[in-house]
Amino acid sequence: MNAGEKRVGPGQGSDRLSWVLIILHGFLGIGAIVGGGCLIIDPSGNLLQMPDSLLEHSPFRNFLIPGIILMLVLGLMPIVVAIALMTHFHWKTGGKLNLYTDRHWAWTFSLYTGFALHIWIMVQVFWIQHVSIIHLIYFAWGVAIQVVTLLPGVQRRYSS
Repeated sequence: MNAGEKRVGPGQGSDRLSWVLIILHGFLGIGAIVGGGCLIIDPSGNLLQMPDSLLEHSPFRNFLIPGIILMLVLGLMPIVVAIALMTHFHWKTGGKLNLYTDRHWAWTFSLYTGFALHIWIMVQVFWIQHVSIIHLIYFAWGVAIQVVTLLPGVQRRYSS
């Protein structure tokens, strides 16, 4: 080890990676709450400068339902997951929906959040019939959430 080099002990690397995961969830959640809230406040989409033409191939007449889904699934859920990843709090329903019973429910819900983000982006692209850079960024964000969640150190940190 060179002078000035820090040795990372057990848990320290996974602590850093856990914080990366928490931050990914936190920023996703905040952004989706703001975006979803704006769509709920103004279902026409004008507040976010979103034209009606974006809904042309979708089953929606306005942005209210997409705003509610965005706020709850990609806003509230990632915030709850981020808090649970920090605090390891117990949630009975989360435990029942946890497919990986040897892991804390928040770890599993982190994977669920990545899948939810991928589905959201794919459905958006299908309905809008156009791919933009923001779609690619958020798809990559979902991949990043899942990759960090699946790293061995992070898995160990959230093992039962």
